[in-house]
Amino acid sequence: MRDIFVFLGDLFSFDQEHPLLFVQFNFWFFLLLVIAGLCLMQSRKFRLFLKNKGLMDNRFGRYLRRLPKVTLRNGYLFLVSLFFYYKTSGLFVMLLVFSTILGYYLGKSMNSVYKKKTERRRKMLATVGVVVNLLVLAYFKYAYFFTDVYNNMFDSDLHVVNHLAKFANHFTATPRFDVDTILLPVGISFFTFQNISYIVDVYKRRIACVENILDFGFYTTFFPQLVAGPIVRADQFVPQLYRSFFLSRRQFGLAVFWILNGLMKKIVLSDYLSVNFVDRVFELPTMYTGFENLMALFVYSLQVYADFSGYTDIAIGVAMLMGFYLPQNFNSPYKATNTAGFWKRWHMSLSNWLKDYLYISLGGNRKATWVSYFILVGMMLIVAAMARKVWVTTAVVIAIIALVAIYCFFPLHRREFQTNVNNMDTMLLGGLWHGASFNFITWGALNGFGILIYKWWKGKGKRIRVVTTQILFIVFMLADLIWPAPALKLGVVWSGFIFVGTALRYFVVEPLCSGYGRVRLAKKIEQCWNILQTFVFISFTRLFFRSGSNLDPSEANYEAWQTAKAMVNQIGGVWDWSVVPQVCSLYSGVFIVFVLGMIVHWLPDNWKRRYRLWFTRMPMWLLSIIVVAVVFVAYQFTTSGLLPFIYFQF
Repeated sequence: MRDIFVFLGDLFSFDQEHPLLFVQFNFWFFLLLVIAGLCLMQSRKFRLFLKNKGLMDNRFGRYLRRLPKVTLRNGYLFLVSLFFYYKTSGLFVMLLVFSTILGYYLGKSMNSVYKKKTERRRKMLATVGVVVNLLVLAYFKYAYFFTDVYNNMFDSDLHVVNHLAKFANHFTATPRFDVDTILLPVGISFFTFQNISYIVDVYKRRIACVENILDFGFYTTFFPQLVAGPIVRADQFVPQLYRSFFLSRRQFGLAVFWILNGLMKKIVLSDYLSVNFVDRVFELPTMYTGFENLMALFVYSLQVYADFSGYTDIAIGVAMLMGFYLPQNFNSPYKATNTAGFWKRWHMSLSNWLKDYLYISLGGNRKATWVSYFILVGMMLIVAAMARKVWVTTAVVIAIIALVAIYCFFPLHRREFQTNVNNMDTMLLGGLWHGASFNFITWGALNGFGILIYKWWKGKGKRIRVVTTQILFIVFMLADLIWPAPALKLGVVWSGFIFVGTALRYFVVEPLCSGYGRVRLAKKIEQCWNILQTFVFISFTRLFFRSGSNLDPSEANYEAWQTAKAMVNQIGGVWDWSVVPQVCSLYSGVFIVFVLGMIVHWLPDNWKRRYRLWFTRMPMWLLSIIVVAVVFVAYQFTTSGLLPFIYFQF
């Protein structure tokens, strides 16, 4: 009996060291119980049993009988999701409850204001909802970042204080909570953006408000996508709240496929590559060669994709088992031929959210508002304040002067200029959404520049492209001769690579292929070349993304920049080519898994569609055997412990 109580105590308590993860057997036991509960609720015999036992004759039972069947289901999943979040984040579940209640009552209020003051009051309520959500996000996620900016600007020594912890300690009369540290609730960015989308959509009358708090609570807390997305928009998910459960045999097979696909991505690709190579190099980059540092960037690109898309695949499959459909979040992003195309394929729910609720709100491709310029200039000043270097401040001042000059003296290109400002703002804030450190701003800025360069590049002819890349190559060579530095050496190699490839493409490949009537071959070569360039560029920007991850917020800015700087110095330094065969032999397993993972990623979409359909049509006995085999193989790759998903920290 004592063992049973201990088990129940462990089951219903929060263990910070062992949160509930998709890759744990505990989660699948939890999911089995959830689905069993759903089946009972769908069962008419179960309801008759409760009625016959008199359990539906009390006040609460009579209230339940008046509720629609779908609302009972939604309320059940709402409570289950709160329990899941509690097992993941502990007492931060109260924050999720607060966010849910706030969104629900604001939506109801916007739907029931008096007609004479409708629009003004509705706008005020929507503004309150957006501001409160953003302030909560800023408090938990950006307190250290803003404190660092203030200290650097005014040369002060302020420290972050957790006022919520102070209040809780005072309220409970115990020193239970640490007042010197602000912990980041898991998934706060995701459910905050989800609530903002609901408030804005109700305000703009894209959807009607949700009338029952059980339905709304289920929308905001649905556990498969709660802690790492995809970000579910209200107009996509709210209509599903009122649909009856339906799961066909083929849909069941597809759900199982996505779950197995996600497990293989997470355990076989992501965790294996992380533990055996990537984490080691990023932990101490100076202990590894330039080749190892460079390969760590490429391997990390596959790792982060496998980790995040693996979570999404599992979330989609689990939701489908319960009769709900989450949006696609990834579409083979490393098939993209340019940076803009990459962001249409990567974390699609966030990209679409930023486009609809930020980019278009700033003016989109029509105009730029004063907020657009405020964001861009403010980000520049923040960078200058955090860097505290003369050359950075000088560069920021020159950039601001250049922006003003372009706006004033090139009126014919003003609209294009404004669109570019909005694009840059979106990428900068997208970078800051991922993390509150200088590295994430740098990562966002690089992706923004990549999009702007592509927009300029695609409208130019072949001669301008060749000449431009040649000039860029010469500039980097001269700069490296005058001021030798590893970063400039990297610039020389990269620009030379681009210049030679561009020249060969236009003056060798295209004439040869057109002469032999192989235009399609030329296009294929061009596509492969563009995919390779995009992958290399995205992998390089990930240097700043990975360096800022998994760090204590109080020291993230300094530590992340030092890691990024060390890796650039190693990659741009002198290489000892004689050790490359030894490295390849030492990490042969890692590199084989990496190559196989990229090959599967680059398979044609119609091939992937076919083997998904084949999987959904196979008989149950064969599907069961494959499930057991895949799970067995996947868990052979586990190491000492299962790693949390990377995007839990965002």
